[in-house]
Amino acid sequence: MILKGAEASRYLAKPDPARAGLLIFGQDAMRVALKRQEAVAALIGPEGPAEMRLARLAASDLRRDPAALADALMAKSFFPGPRVVLVEDATDGLTQLLTGALKDWRPGDAQLVVTAGGLTGKSALKKIFDAHPNAVSIGLYDDPPTRDEIQGMLRSSGLAAVDPAAMEGLLALSRDLDPGDLRQLIEKLGLYKFRDAGPLTVAELAALAPASVEAELDDVLDAVAEGRRTDVAPLLRRLEAQGVNPVTLCIGATRHFRSLHRMASGADSAPAGFNRRREKMQRQAQKWGMRRLEDALSLLIETDLTLRSSSRAPGMAVMERALIRLSTAR
Repeated sequence: MILKGAEASRYLAKPDPARAGLLIFGQDAMRVALKRQEAVAALIGPEGPAEMRLARLAASDLRRDPAALADALMAKSFFPGPRVVLVEDATDGLTQLLTGALKDWRPGDAQLVVTAGGLTGKSALKKIFDAHPNAVSIGLYDDPPTRDEIQGMLRSSGLAAVDPAAMEGLLALSRDLDPGDLRQLIEKLGLYKFRDAGPLTVAELAALAPASVEAELDDVLDAVAEGRRTDVAPLLRRLEAQGVNPVTLCIGATRHFRSLHRMASGADSAPAGFNRRREKMQRQAQKWGMRRLEDALSLLIETDLTLRSSSRAPGMAVMERALIRLSTAR
């Protein structure tokens, strides 16, 4: 069974313990890890790992010892309660083994939770979970978290009350921060407000939010958005020397131009003050305009597909060419 959107978020927050299996996959390893952590905690509770009700199996180990999966699913714990067998970093090479495990699963066995990287629609691993009547398949993509997901993170960090302006600020930050960084920020806010029963304010958010999201990446994106073509290549060389890969650059550029598009369309209602880059980005959005920003996003999506394809073109060269094209498009 395939779940998407809000339905998938609700399921990951409270998985059905009667299901045989759950597949969580996505290109962003941090996003997958966080959702897997949430689902496993909901299934076995905070004491589950300490009570040996969680068994972790690496995909590479299962290739050497396939029988370990069946043994783990049928094993009994010394402690009462539901159990989970977690298979991490699975690929299509484990399809046959996991098919057999789901087929042989019986009530009382541990629930099988599998994580994987980006899977295509043709993936054999994805297909067995999609089609199984008692298993769930959830794909996680690069979309920012929804309001409901952020509210769930706030509740788990002890933040029950948030001013509307602060919530809009968090929503805007979620479009720029990686999932792990966003969770760390919310946990920091929870600690900050631990003894304060009042709602989280936009001023408190501004005080604790990162001053800049990957400052050097911001520098190159500003150079592109402001048409400073000669600055693009030197800034890219600096990022490349730091180990930043082309796909990360493309994701960052796409997020930046999506933010500009929201500003140009009036859809971004985030309050001023929590993000020091906001005024600069608003000026960029005004100069680009809706039509040119849509063209820019089309180019970045095309570049992203090229980078993730089997093309042998050097990734950084492909990315540099796209950014230089954008810097001359205004």
